[in-house]
Amino acid sequence: MAFSAHSFSGADAADVIFVGSGINSLVGAALLARRGKRVLVLERNDRAGGCIRTEELFPGYTHEVLSSWYPLFMGSPAYAELADDLKAAGLELLQPAYTTGLVTPDGQGLALRQDLADAAARIDALAPGDGAALLAMAQRLFGQDAALTFGLLGSDPYGWKLLRLLFSEWRARGLDGLLGFGADAMESFRRWAQRTLTSDLARALIAPWVLHSGLGPDDATSALIGKLTFAAVVSGGMPVVKGGGSQLVAALSRLIALHGGEVRTHADVARILTHGEGRKQRATGVALADGTQLQAAQAVVCNVTPPQLYGRLLAQAPQQVQQRAQGYQFGRGGMQIHFALDAPPAWTTPELLQVPLVHLAESMEQVCANVTEANNGYLPARPTLAIGQPTTADPSRAPAGGWILWIQMQELPTRLKGDAAGEIAVPADGRWNTAVREAFADRVQARLERVMPGLGKQVVGRRAYSPADLEALNCNLVGGDPYSGVCSPDQFFWLRPFAGSQGARGQQTTVANVFHIGASTHPGPGLGAGSGYMVAQRLARR
Repeated sequence: MAFSAHSFSGADAADVIFVGSGINSLVGAALLARRGKRVLVLERNDRAGGCIRTEELFPGYTHEVLSSWYPLFMGSPAYAELADDLKAAGLELLQPAYTTGLVTPDGQGLALRQDLADAAARIDALAPGDGAALLAMAQRLFGQDAALTFGLLGSDPYGWKLLRLLFSEWRARGLDGLLGFGADAMESFRRWAQRTLTSDLARALIAPWVLHSGLGPDDATSALIGKLTFAAVVSGGMPVVKGGGSQLVAALSRLIALHGGEVRTHADVARILTHGEGRKQRATGVALADGTQLQAAQAVVCNVTPPQLYGRLLAQAPQQVQQRAQGYQFGRGGMQIHFALDAPPAWTTPELLQVPLVHLAESMEQVCANVTEANNGYLPARPTLAIGQPTTADPSRAPAGGWILWIQMQELPTRLKGDAAGEIAVPADGRWNTAVREAFADRVQARLERVMPGLGKQVVGRRAYSPADLEALNCNLVGGDPYSGVCSPDQFFWLRPFAGSQGARGQQTTVANVFHIGASTHPGPGLGAGSGYMVAQRLARR
């Protein structure tokens, strides 16, 4: 659906044009529109929202096909600024009392509420000492290390604000203190967990959270990401949008329209129009695939991957920059499976019925093994499952008595070489097809049956999306990578999307008034709208 307040004057002129309509674009456009800028958001597909996609897959059941949870958004500076306006536009966020949990295939389960102290006590009851260790970890993250950690994630990596922060932390910590923080930040989750935690249960509880950034527990920086994500979820909760994420898209679009902007669908941008050369080159607008030209008086902001930006939209960029963009690395594939049930599942641990997101995994070591299998092109024999239950917070998404399961996997190959279990035949061309997708979905359902006995008899409908299906839904999910690029140290913080070259660094491109936002840029993937907020702050001052 397109939301429009009016047609722009002249040849469709705007102050700022956004290419792509993911959350970073919509938030950035809403912020600028509120501050008096004329904004135009262009989306090639038939709907806005990017990875926010709500559909009625089965009659009466409202499913989040891709993303689902909004802790990053609720904790973001963008939401702090837009909250009242979004509420007035119809947005309602729902917060369940529980946050996350773990279930192992033998049926052992652990449910955590939105309370770090309570979570520590529950973990200590099953693994003495590990709860206290996790509480101490969280207290350090949100205490001693908070300014530096969140400053790195929330600031322009090339801005003066971050330099001032680093100088302040150097004065407080000294060089050894800063180096110690850096060493801890680079550590793998496996090393940290083996040193800090004594039980397999506690390690298995946190290890799957590493996957939510596209890393594996053996990767550098995975300790920081895993600890931070887990602690943030348990302390901040797992909110959902009432009625589905499309309601957030609609609210942001209404806010943009209210202030004279527009969100336009079926608008495929073919290239950015520029004039001048070298450092004096500036964007004047964009050309659509149908030949339509749209003017941008101030800036063009692109929510795309690096290969799309420098291979299509700014094909005139220097060759060195194009080569860096083409060398940008995408990660493993993701997969989504959606179940509509006629009744809540019979969990082997009944309390898990109240938990919005439960991970199913044998151990940290199994999560590591799955990542290795996927990296080598093999379907994991025992995939780690993120089991979402949005109806715990929003019963309106299912008919009375019904239930929804939102299953996500993040350890799948983009190209198939085989099956680690030796049960599923893969095609010779290595591409995902319907047969492989449904056979793997059967494996997942059988795995769920071990912790939800009788699940098969409750299924009203099942819809699976392979890595290839995800890329077909959103071209930024290259190879089905849900994070639009590996978040390893060579592609993160100062180096996301790649090391600076000829003016292209961070969110700045080779053209002075063209900016790059989205999951492929700092501060990375997720629904926090960080890059959209940063660029909006920058443009609002002009």
